Amino acid sequence: MTGHIKILNDPVELVPLLITFNNADYKKIYDLLNKAWLTEEELGAYVDASVVTECLSILKKGNLIEEQWRMPKPGQKPMKEYRTTYSKFRANFQCSMGDIGDLLHIAISNDESLRAIVDSVEQEISAGTTSIGDISRKYGVSPIFIKGLAKRIPSLDVKGQGMVLLDRPQ
Repeated sequence: MTGHIKILNDPVELVPLLITFNNADYKKIYDLLNKAWLTEEELGAYVDASVVTECLSILKKGNLIEEQWRMPKPGQKPMKEYRTTYSKFRANFQCSMGDIGDLLHIAISNDESLRAIVDSVEQEISAGTTSIGDISRKYGVSPIFIKGLAKRIPSLDVKGQGMVLLDRPQ
């Protein structure tokens, strides 16, 4: 286990943490990675393999894991292995109750209206509108809400003041 402290300076950074610890399989993956370096294949032996890729994507977005190449045995391909980056947590931010409420809702909700907003945002980005401010105004939500969605959805990410679509995992 590492001795690093995860310091959150932006409330949006809570979303990957809350998603991870609100899902039993994700939490199990995090706990396993807290003890040792493991590959996706090795993690698939402990939890449903279909969950592993999505969980690793969320953990990477939250900068909660690190990766390295495992030296293969002769004749085998190298594989990426992962482990947690932090063993402690500290929050250093202030935000409105409305913003924290939005972020908590995004992180732990199964609300279908969120899926509709995500689909609309993905269409906006595909059409060329990438500004977080423009997207938030169009849908009548805060920029923090849009950033929170990007932290939850594996196919979205924030780059500066804009949004990008990521390659979807196979």
